[in-house]
Amino acid sequence: MSQNTSPKPIQRILVILSGVAFAGSTIIGMAELFTNTSPKNPNTPTTAAQSKDLKLKEQERGYELVIKREPNNQLALQGLVQTRLQMNDLQGAVEPMEKLVKLNPDNPQYKALLDGIKQRIGPSK
Repeated sequence: MSQNTSPKPIQRILVILSGVAFAGSTIIGMAELFTNTSPKNPNTPTTAAQSKDLKLKEQERGYELVIKREPNNQLALQGLVQTRLQMNDLQGAVEPMEKLVKLNPDNPQYKALLDGIKQRIGPSK
């Protein structure tokens, strides 16, 4: 009989300790969640936008360097067009798009994209 009763107090102590540890870690996690998010939220969108702009500028420079070495590199021309469109630089996307149309006169998608870019720019060009 004494063997059956001795594990029960140990089990109770372990259950209580586990419950306290779980509750403590939950409370600490919630406290950190509420204290850390308030100051960081206002700066996060600006930093993300700046990071995206910087990344796009770096991509643009990389494609320009490749095109300088290999003027007819279609992958670099496509990448430059896509990057400039993401940067909302429609005017800058026209020149590499025109070159893609010249290199691929059979591709109607390139011609349609060039026409769409020129329409969005407007009658100034």
